[in-house]
Amino acid sequence: MAKEKAVTAFPRPKGPAVTGIGVLAPTGLSTAEHWDSVLAGKSGIGRITRFDPSGYPVQLAGELPGFEKGTVPGRLVPQTDRWTHIGLTAAQQALADAGVDPARRPEYEMAVVTSSSSGGTEFGQHEMTKLYTGGPSHVGAYQSIAWFYAATTGQISILHGMRGPCGVVACEQAGGLESLRQAGRLLSQGIGLVVAGGTDGSLCPYGLTAQIANGMVSEATDPTKAYAPFDAEASGYLPGEGGAIFVLEDYDSALARGAPVYGTVAGYGAGFDPPPGSPRPPALRRVIELALADAGIQAADIDVVFADAMGVPAADRAEARALTEVFGPHGTPVTAPKTLTGRLYGGGSSLDVATALLALRDDTVPATAATSQLAPGCEDLDIVLGEPRCRPLHTALVVARGYGGFTAAVVLRSSGPGSAPVTAESEQKGKNE
Repeated sequence: MAKEKAVTAFPRPKGPAVTGIGVLAPTGLSTAEHWDSVLAGKSGIGRITRFDPSGYPVQLAGELPGFEKGTVPGRLVPQTDRWTHIGLTAAQQALADAGVDPARRPEYEMAVVTSSSSGGTEFGQHEMTKLYTGGPSHVGAYQSIAWFYAATTGQISILHGMRGPCGVVACEQAGGLESLRQAGRLLSQGIGLVVAGGTDGSLCPYGLTAQIANGMVSEATDPTKAYAPFDAEASGYLPGEGGAIFVLEDYDSALARGAPVYGTVAGYGAGFDPPPGSPRPPALRRVIELALADAGIQAADIDVVFADAMGVPAADRAEARALTEVFGPHGTPVTAPKTLTGRLYGGGSSLDVATALLALRDDTVPATAATSQLAPGCEDLDIVLGEPRCRPLHTALVVARGYGGFTAAVVLRSSGPGSAPVTAESEQKGKNE
């Protein structure tokens, strides 16, 4: 659905440029497959098949369709968790999409920052089973690294020879947004390229048990209605696996090498929710305002909001209140395509960013599946329901709230006039016209 954007007076992009996207999601094992599914409203939610969920209160989730080891080198498969397999494969997609050959770049000018939520739980579960059934001599040496939060960052760094500053952020659902902020800081310090984003893959008995402990996961059995944020019958969210990885570069450097640019990370805000019982309000409104201020824009400049959309009635009302206070009643279209995938924890907000960049590219706001009747306290939101909404899009806001209180928001901007993603040629064409 990509098309020419109208040529208008457009501010020079601010912030790091996204030049490559890699997506593995319940909606598809590539960026194109995911976007096609989102536009068609094709859900990746179904009964869990990776193990028998009969004895668990939660039996639905978003699983990667047909994913085994992806493009992970054979020697790494037994050494690493499924979550890392997903991250390595998405990173390779993103590098290919950006036209980057790491072997041709200075190794200390490339960095990696990923988001992690639960770490390598499936690998850890298998090793604990060996421990309990066979004793300590049956536990493999790779248990010490495969479960670790930084394993995916480390494996991407090693595989591609990226020896610049590397790190991991553990902010649950909001971690993907924080990884972009960290990437921007590294680029501002002279690093030439950063691989950032997040993935998760914790659909195993141990992982699911840990997730349902918070009491917010939906136990509904109808996959078309189980995860319906802002809906009058919302009953919680569904878990999922997957995420998105990005290649980020300095904007001018990306154009100089002829790289396509999907958009820029123009603004960022973060904060923590107060503890239960505190008189202080939730952090979301302030976090959104910080992101807008960082981008140097007003609320009216936002063309679409990708909501956190927890699906928990009280959390939905709190988010609706914050969005209404910032944008006004029915002020800006709001969408939550994560209803097609479930909440992906460490990969969730990264996937939202990927979807938002594709929405900017194609001037199309995807619809929110499952939601049909807005709940009391959410009626003032302009939720995009039913079919995608086509309209000019230049700026998107993505918000995320992680379990434990971490809250983040990013402003994404289309790169300018001309075809999307923008190239050096299309930018110059826009300037000349």
